[in-house]
Amino acid sequence: MTGDEGGATRSRRPLRADARRNEDRLLEAAAAAFERDGAGASVKDIARSAGVGVGTLYRRFPSKELLVAAIYRLEVRRLCEAAPDLAATRPPLDALREWMERFIDFMTAKEGMADALRAVLTDDDERLETRAMLAAAIDHLLTPVEGPTVARPEINAQDVLMALGGISLMAGAEGRRELASRLIDLLLHGIVKN
Repeated sequence: MTGDEGGATRSRRPLRADARRNEDRLLEAAAAAFERDGAGASVKDIARSAGVGVGTLYRRFPSKELLVAAIYRLEVRRLCEAAPDLAATRPPLDALREWMERFIDFMTAKEGMADALRAVLTDDDERLETRAMLAAAIDHLLTPVEGPTVARPEINAQDVLMALGGISLMAGAEGRRELASRLIDLLLHGIVKN
């Protein structure tokens, strides 16, 4: 067995509770470091912030790219899991707006990891899977389980996702987070049934 095969086997096994806690702390510390310092974030500082040794970080994430990919996947999953929670606890339009704001925050936080993320997002399967997960979250908000749908019938989740991506790019290029919120208002005006 090669080292790569051993790593693949190791990564499929469920983690012990203490290893899971270490990984969670590493991912949280790394996300904050990349958001703050960009791609130049120090691996030593990430490990120190997480309260683990550098060896622990490298055993779980042998390269910075793998660490970035893990952060990205975790945050996509959290964003998608927020949709049902928001739909269950807020009126439909409020839930949709809140999720859109979270999406913009998610995209803004990724700017510090942009260079490292390019490698992750060049994988077509990864990109398509992420897009499908995000569209499913939006669809959940557009068509609540209970009550009427908030969106006009011709609106689809993929189009909303693309519009949100555009909003994120424009607001990011301008360095104006408040612009994103105003553009979300315009997008919602086009989505919501009268």
